[in-house]
Amino acid sequence: MTTSPTLLPQAKRRKRSPVPVIAGGGLLAALLGVIVFGNLSKSLEYFVTPTEYKQQPAQYGERTIRLGGLVRNAKFDRGRLNLTFTVTDFGASYPVSYQGAVSDLFKENQGVVVRGAFNPAGVFQANELLVKHSEEYRVPTNQADIKTMLKDTK
Repeated sequence: MTTSPTLLPQAKRRKRSPVPVIAGGGLLAALLGVIVFGNLSKSLEYFVTPTEYKQQPAQYGERTIRLGGLVRNAKFDRGRLNLTFTVTDFGASYPVSYQGAVSDLFKENQGVVVRGAFNPAGVFQANELLVKHSEEYRVPTNQADIKTMLKDTK
């Protein structure tokens, strides 16, 4: 006599609800959004011209901005590495003060971008100075071109 094994009914698997996983994912995404967008506004730097700043100075407040325009009335004290000049776009002008080394490309009527903030006296206190220059490079072909190039760099 052979006995066949009895088959027991399959145990029911308990279904897990997807609600906790979805809620946890949503909470994680919300937390990540708050961290990213909350700190993003603090790290933004606006590039403005003097005229744009003059129109809405309250928008920029005491934030770090980049102010761009042309150099006027530059005075550089080599002993103290103190540079003062006016940046203008011919619509508005602001005095700028910068402490540090200055590139040889910095000169009157040259394009400049300064990074910093306005102090309470209305002077733009720059902590970075970027001088614009021509992107065109021509190889000197004769002695006269070399002399002209050396004269222009002084």
